[in-house]
Amino acid sequence: MTGPTPLAGTAAIVTGASAGLGEIMARGLAGAGCAVLIAARRVDRLRAVADAITEEGGRVVAHPADLRDPGHARDLVDAAVAEFGRLDGVVLNAATATVAPAEAEDPAAFADVMAVNVSAQAALAGAAARVMIDAGRGGWMVLMSSILGRKAATGPGVAAYVASKIAVEGLTRELARQWAPHGIRVNALAPGYFPTEMNAPMTADPGRREALLARTPMGRSGEPADLTGPLLFLASDASRFVTGHTLPVDGGMSCW
Repeated sequence: MTGPTPLAGTAAIVTGASAGLGEIMARGLAGAGCAVLIAARRVDRLRAVADAITEEGGRVVAHPADLRDPGHARDLVDAAVAEFGRLDGVVLNAATATVAPAEAEDPAAFADVMAVNVSAQAALAGAAARVMIDAGRGGWMVLMSSILGRKAATGPGVAAYVASKIAVEGLTRELARQWAPHGIRVNALAPGYFPTEMNAPMTADPGRREALLARTPMGRSGEPADLTGPLLFLASDASRFVTGHTLPVDGGMSCW
């Protein structure tokens, strides 16, 4: 591990960490000295990420989990405390999406997106907050919104995903209000277009990626370092008086 370690001696949970933005954020936290418990459903991919973090000098434990399991929140928090002796932060990244015109949306699929992207996040945030409150050291949480929590989509229909991300931003504000007296900061990141496995179906149509870049004033897609910096700001004492906010990380897409 090289470079500054502003989070040395702390520990966090990162969900949805087997690929994409979750992997980026887990590796970023570990590189800053934070011990990380990484969680996701895909065991092989999760272990590969854990191996990469270990090779980079980070401290990590892989904990397979499905956020659809009602017991996942308590299990993840208990595992982190057992492994690291403390819990300072949580990145609530795990999410799912459907792609369908709203008039053809399967109600069960819509409900599943809301359950994973909102209800499961609230459950894990609550479980983590109970431990943080009891410990009396405060803490931080980063929820994941999206450019689609700020603007309507274009192209294929993603109504469930849009609704879930708007809900995440409201949840962020309310949790921040409730837990501020305990020193727990709750913020969200709202990424623009980062090429990931999850958004591949949304950008599969010819010209779709080019259209997204055309709507991005910086003219490019997001890169790992573009997300790591804002995350470390929200996870560190650099943001000790910042809570209840959603920070767009979108190359200016939400400007217009």
